Amino acid sequence: MLALVQRVREARVEVSGEVVGQIGPGLLVLVCAQPQDERTQAQRLVDKLLKLRIFSDEAGKMNRSVVDVGGGLLIVSQFTLAADTSGGNRPSFTGAAPADQGRRLYEQVVATARARHAPVAAGVFGADMQVHLVNDGPVTIPIHLP
Repeated sequence: MLALVQRVREARVEVSGEVVGQIGPGLLVLVCAQPQDERTQAQRLVDKLLKLRIFSDEAGKMNRSVVDVGGGLLIVSQFTLAADTSGGNRPSFTGAAPADQGRRLYEQVVATARARHAPVAAGVFGADMQVHLVNDGPVTIPIHLP
């Protein structure tokens, strides 16, 4: 499973001009399932997100998690994280899971996150979405869970 995590001051995702998910301070998480992924990767990703220490403590060090700061999670599916650009100028997305599997695993990530943390907002799988964010730092962390 692939993810791109951005520490944000605020973020929202829109579909057809309507806000479908929104958070204040927290993490915007772009998620891409890969063909070999199973439920365990979805659960491990949520574990990592909730424990990832990328928020500042009193000394200004990145030492606090989203749980520690009471931040939100905005989880958005993004198959383009699996882009392979090695073969030319048009990316190949064969590294992304097929749509049915990708949807199932994305929904597992969202459900697991909602069961363990609040607030959690989400995009709409497969939709044309516009993501708005104020990256804090900027802090952007790639995650690859084999």
